Amino acid sequence: MLRYATIALAVLTACSPAFAATGRVTTSFDAGWRFLKADAKGAEQPGFKDASWRALSVPHDWSIEGPYDQANPTGRGGGYLPAGVGWYRKQFTLPQDEAGRRVRVEFDGVMANSEVWVNGHLLGKRPYGYASFTYDLTPYLKFGKGQLNVIAVRADNSVQPASRYYTGAGIYRHVRLVSTAPVHFGEEGVYVTTPQAGAANASVRIAADIRNDSRAAGDYSVVTTVYDPEGKAVSTIESQQHVEPGKSATATQTGDVASPARWSIDQPKLYKAVTVIRNGDTVLDEQVNNFGIREAKFEADTGFWLNGVNLKIKGACIHHDAGALGAAVPLAIWEYRFQRLKEAGVNALRTSHNPVAPEVLDLADRMGFLVMDETFDTWTAAKQHGEQGYNRFWSDWWATDTRSMVIRDRNHPSIILYSVGNEIHDDLDSPEGFKKYKQQQDLIHQLDPGRPVTMALFRPANSKVYLNGFADMMDIVGQNYREDELVAAHKAHPQWKVIGTENAHLLPAWLAMRDNPFMAGQFIWIGFDYLGEADWPAISFDKGLFDRIGNWHPRGMQRQSWWSEKPMVHVLRHADNGGAGALVADWTPNDIDGYDDARLEVYSNADEVELFLNGQSLGTKAKPADDSPRQWKTTFARGVLRAVARNHGQVVATEELRTAGAPAKIELSSTKPALAPTFDDAAYVTARVVDADGVTVPQAITPITFTVGGKGVLAAVDNGSFTSHEPYLTNRCVAANGLCAAVVKAAAAGGKITIQASGTGLAAGSLTLDTIAK
Repeated sequence: MLRYATIALAVLTACSPAFAATGRVTTSFDAGWRFLKADAKGAEQPGFKDASWRALSVPHDWSIEGPYDQANPTGRGGGYLPAGVGWYRKQFTLPQDEAGRRVRVEFDGVMANSEVWVNGHLLGKRPYGYASFTYDLTPYLKFGKGQLNVIAVRADNSVQPASRYYTGAGIYRHVRLVSTAPVHFGEEGVYVTTPQAGAANASVRIAADIRNDSRAAGDYSVVTTVYDPEGKAVSTIESQQHVEPGKSATATQTGDVASPARWSIDQPKLYKAVTVIRNGDTVLDEQVNNFGIREAKFEADTGFWLNGVNLKIKGACIHHDAGALGAAVPLAIWEYRFQRLKEAGVNALRTSHNPVAPEVLDLADRMGFLVMDETFDTWTAAKQHGEQGYNRFWSDWWATDTRSMVIRDRNHPSIILYSVGNEIHDDLDSPEGFKKYKQQQDLIHQLDPGRPVTMALFRPANSKVYLNGFADMMDIVGQNYREDELVAAHKAHPQWKVIGTENAHLLPAWLAMRDNPFMAGQFIWIGFDYLGEADWPAISFDKGLFDRIGNWHPRGMQRQSWWSEKPMVHVLRHADNGGAGALVADWTPNDIDGYDDARLEVYSNADEVELFLNGQSLGTKAKPADDSPRQWKTTFARGVLRAVARNHGQVVATEELRTAGAPAKIELSSTKPALAPTFDDAAYVTARVVDADGVTVPQAITPITFTVGGKGVLAAVDNGSFTSHEPYLTNRCVAANGLCAAVVKAAAAGGKITIQASGTGLAAGSLTLDTIAK
């Protein structure tokens, strides 16, 4: 029987978190929710009857369930997927010994305009769907056996169009329940910085926000132990802090680390700071924070430096959806995507145009990506196709949402730069425009003094920001596109530090960075295709380095030839006879009998490339000085087209394209060999339609049916096509360019996951994955 992850992983009974009398206890609050895709009067009340509602676990994005419809009010921006109101309810119990402690709920993101109640009491509202937020439940909770508590969440994105790109809908990120003693770490948590990060010695500074919610003043011991990347304690710092009742105080500590293992993109070494509040021998609260010791800076004349090394920021913008999974994305999918970006030579990410899930930044830390952390796509001025978006709330909420992001994110070593806006349409040639930017920059400097601030400027020549003093306020001058304009601006203002915040795939854009030492880097639009920002019948933006399921676009192959340090070569041909048509990476023309004039492009970072057709050399070409592609013309012949790349006469990379025959069978491959039964683990299982010799048949548009058994569940299917309107939560997918993919998850450990893919007239493909413990 076909099972889907949203159902198979649901917990239907009341949640009973395990707590302790002392210290901090964090419990996942993802399981055991009831959901209704409609508005429901009175659903915030504890006695409301929700037995008929759907049982599921979060993270959950209900909009991705579809269907696609040109009439949906999300329109072009939201990819023509549904909008509306969704309700979530969950019952839970708390033991009697939790009475007197502080209990709060933490949401990593609810899309959008969320309202949260516990036991009928409204805790608050949060318009910005990308914001992480927390509520104190303590005053309204019931404790003891049989005492049910009910939390209710209403998410409303019915006012549309609310975004220029797909947002998702519902509780689409993780939720936690946190219990602490009355004396605990406050809103600002533990802030870890490394004011000195030299190769011989580093200093570590801890600023711990301590909140006293008890009825008496107290003197508390604050102890921080720093562990190196191998888990060895290398520094212990202890201080005393007095805190009045109902007040907060900051405990500041400093320590040293000799010969630190510094964080870098090649060696992303992470330290751990464990900070504990004690009252005598009693542990009141504890926070564990990973951090990196590194020195990052921007220079006006030489760009970006990391640990004394001058390097180019080779960035890609990312959106928060993952195609068929919508906005509720398992971390393993992000890991796969980041691995692909690494292959392309990308070393930096821009969180366009909003805060991402916190675990995505954890992953960037571990994998060695630099990050530009961005707050908003709009201020007060609306944007086309998103007229009913955050611009309605910015004036009242920008400070709260900026504060939430910076406090949450500031311990991440991957973050080197904050951005407070993307192509903002507010008038920046006015005192009010100056004020809006300066307020945001000042707030970030207050919360995280060690990092610079920028914004992605939109048509600076039109807005006059290069002439009116606006750009002079910016720590780093960031501009979208028009690379020559930014180069000219720096030459006119050599004291400016500059970066391309959003850039095209074209060769001149790359050369503007390559040939100008002062250009710190650029962020390509975009790393992966994403949902929305598309004109019907298209439903997704298709200008990524990779498509939605991780397959190369030709532009990604070209970018790899410019950015990757690993030798590589890719061969592409123009799809139509004589050089017209899009570039494709196959040797199987649609009109194979009428195709004779093949125009080829080869992307490679090697010194020279030699091309062979059926063993006969078509010549050798050296790498052009301007990094343009190497081009060949030849008469098409069925068989094997082979590229051989050489450095100093030695073969360093090869690639073959083979002419495909008739479709014969399906072959399966997986991005992971084993899966754990958690939301955050998942694999793409790709089905390829191949001929008898295993060559992919690019013209195959065969419907493929997936069957997942054993300990597995099928979460979604996707073919990466930007015009496909097929549903994702099904077991059938029409192949595009000869392939499609299933997202597979584990329902339980202790067994195998079996996957089979079948299609009419094709030998079925099968694959087995292992399951592992959480």
